[in-house]
Order: sequence, then C-alpha cells, then structure tokens
Amino acid sequence: MNAEKPEAGELSLPQAFLLLATNDKDGEPDVPQAVLKAGLAGAILAELDLLGAIELQGKHVRATGAAPATDFQHQLELIREKSRPHTPKRWVSMLESRAELHRVYEGMASLGIVDHVGERHLGLFRTTRYPEKNHAPEAALLEKIRGALGGTAGGQGTSDGGMSPSVATDPRTAALVGLLYSAELLGKAFPGADQGRARELAHEHWPSRAVADELRMIRLAEAEAAT
Repeated sequence: MNAEKPEAGELSLPQAFLLLATNDKDGEPDVPQAVLKAGLAGAILAELDLLGAIELQGKHVRATGAAPATDFQHQLELIREKSRPHTPKRWVSMLESRAELHRVYEGMASLGIVDHVGERHLGLFRTTRYPEKNHAPEAALLEKIRGALGGTAGGQGTSDGGMSPSVATDPRTAALVGLLYSAELLGKAFPGADQGRARELAHEHWPSRAVADELRMIRLAEAEAAT
C-alpha cells in the first residue's frame, strides 16, 4: 500500500478518535472505557497501516519493514518482534491500555487542544478530564467527516430533506469514519448522516472491523457474566 503521512498540523488517528470520543465541555469520554480502549487500539493499528509500517497479509497483521516516524513506535516494535503473527482482533485486544489513553490525551494537552483537569476525592483518588480548549482541530475533523458522509452535523441535509451526495474520501478520513462507526460514535455527532456509507467504509477497513469484533466479544462476555 502507499504510505499516507499526516499533513503538517494534522492529528494522528488515535488523537482524532479520542478527541471526537470525548465530551467537549466536561472532558469525559462519551463511551465506556472498554469501547474507548478498543477504539484507540484500532486507531493505532490504522495509523501504522496508513504510514505503511504494517499491513494485513491474509488473516494476520505483519510489519512491512518500513520505519516511518511515528508516535506509536512501541506498538510497531511489538508487532515486529512477535515470533507468531496475530489477527487484527487479537492485536486490538493486546494493545488496549489505559496508560496509552493517558499518553495520547496528554499529547493533545501539550498541543493546547484539550485541557488537563485533575480532581482529588478525599485526598486519595484522582480523576483526570480533558475538556476541549481549542475547537479548531475538531471542527476540521467534523468538516472532513461531513464531506465523507455527504451530509452535515446534526442531520441537516439538502433542502428536500435528503443528504447531499458524498464526495471522494481521503484514506485518513475514511479510516476515522470506519473507526467511529465501529465504536458506535458516529451516529451521536451525525445522527442524520448516511450510515450505509459509514458501514461500507468500516467494512472495507480492517482495523475498524477488528474493533467491531473485539467489542462484540466484550459484550458477549459481559452478557454471559450477567447470567
């Protein structure tokens, strides 16, 4: 595949995913932690895939030998060093990490995109929230997604009530749409958008399929535990 590097000032897919998965005002995730961690893991795989560092060969993820500059070198080295290849779903499960969530959030805080807000409870427990500080990066992401889906945020469409036709979608935006769809986040920001188009993008994108498979297994395990 042709490597696609982010443009200057453009967020990585993990950053973009977390930014859109987090409430702008209170800085809390809009999805459960399990979904957030699985989505982030899938976004890391998607970023490495876009950079040409990894690829799907048959049913397994393999490193390509390319050595692009990336903030996710640790995950790339894990994939390179495994003696046995793993499926995309297995890698999503292996890369889920609260520490990585914190690292990506803190990276956005250092860029001035979100604020780091820490709270202490009874002097013992600490929670951290990341409310939005600069809306411009998220606005740019939403505009690209809007174009990919052929509609506008909040479900506003054409004058006859339909959605405007979708335009050509760049690989980075297509990957983000697929990840958001698999994490069931897309409908919250774009309730009136073409979900069929989003479903198609998610189906064509192997990291997004891996996220959906992992979340399906998590839900099944939770259902069994509740019985």
